[in-house]
Amino acid sequence: MALMESLLHKLPFSPAMLYLPVGYALGPGGIGLIDLDPVRHAGALTLVTEIALLISLFTVGLKLRLPLSDRRWWMPVRLGTLTMLVTIGLLTAVGVFLLGLSLGPAILLAAIIAPTDPVLASDVQVQDPRDHDRLRFSLSGEGGMNDGTTFPFVMIGLGLMGVPMAARFTGVSAIGMVLWGIAAGLLCGWLVGRRVGRLVLYLRQRRQLAMGMEEFLTLGLIALSFGIAELIHGIGFVAVFATGVAMRRIEHKASGVEADVTLSDQAIDAANMTETVLGFNQQLERLAEFVVVLLLGILLSGYGISQEGMLVAVLLLVVIRPVAVNLALLGATVTRSQRLLLSWFGIRGIGSLYYLMFALQYVASVNLGSRMVSERFVPLVLTVLAVSIVVHGMSSTPLMQWYRRRRRSA
Repeated sequence: MALMESLLHKLPFSPAMLYLPVGYALGPGGIGLIDLDPVRHAGALTLVTEIALLISLFTVGLKLRLPLSDRRWWMPVRLGTLTMLVTIGLLTAVGVFLLGLSLGPAILLAAIIAPTDPVLASDVQVQDPRDHDRLRFSLSGEGGMNDGTTFPFVMIGLGLMGVPMAARFTGVSAIGMVLWGIAAGLLCGWLVGRRVGRLVLYLRQRRQLAMGMEEFLTLGLIALSFGIAELIHGIGFVAVFATGVAMRRIEHKASGVEADVTLSDQAIDAANMTETVLGFNQQLERLAEFVVVLLLGILLSGYGISQEGMLVAVLLLVVIRPVAVNLALLGATVTRSQRLLLSWFGIRGIGSLYYLMFALQYVASVNLGSRMVSERFVPLVLTVLAVSIVVHGMSSTPLMQWYRRRRRSA
């Protein structure tokens, strides 16, 4: 990858498209060097994918530099909530009427597949904090938001399947719990990011302390915001994303939006701190992407391609995603090319793999549900993720080049 990275930017290829076949070759369907049982190793795989997801959420939060008062935030908010809700509803209908599932398993499957990925197909992400392109900003923000807002629906599905630890999500009080979880996660993450960021700047400027060690600051902020959010029954994924946005907001307020303003010492310190944290996080993100997609290839090698997964993948790409995006964007000011690309780039990845492993940990208490998830859901979800990685990876470079030409001509 170190030798090929610059070449990949010119080709219709994403790094994940290389990791996936390598993982497949290492698995039971290839040379059989690694054989992972997702049921037996569900706990360890959940931890690995959770760490990767937390790193990616914090990183994408750091990239979103626009002030919260900017109207462009409404696009990722719409995509991360309304599009996600419509997607879960349509996927649930597919599960019930096409796959013959009962309501609980159908909701669980829909919630596992629904979140988009903030990491894969990096061509469509915000690549620089000063990149305010509406398409990139919206897709990055959507990927940062919907991994957390999907969590309650995973719990609802598990609760309807009879999993005891999720039973409280099936009652009337579930609405209050969901609203509290999202609100508490946002508030907790915002406060942690702002307070710790300001503390570091104060110690550097007034006490000559807290110099360097941004790597520890990154990991500490992720752990602190996630842990506090979980303690107060908030959604930890929402908190970590909000922490990244809050840290970027400190730098934005200190230095301003324009790159050519005269910077104060405080602004320089804020910019250096945020950019160093972002740089370290991006390195972690690349490693996390490598590990998770490699695991995906290994697991897919053991299960093989699912025909149901291919059906769901096609419906998701050409029907469900476009319908959900266009409903969410009713009345929004977007160009035709932006609407088309937003409808296409619903990339699935780390979030879906995490929720699949998370569900496998808890369905063991439900005999029928355990067999359904392990024998039917696993190959189906893995196939959907593999199709998304390949199709979106191949199309991202040429489509984004077309989009850039359209913007220049406009």
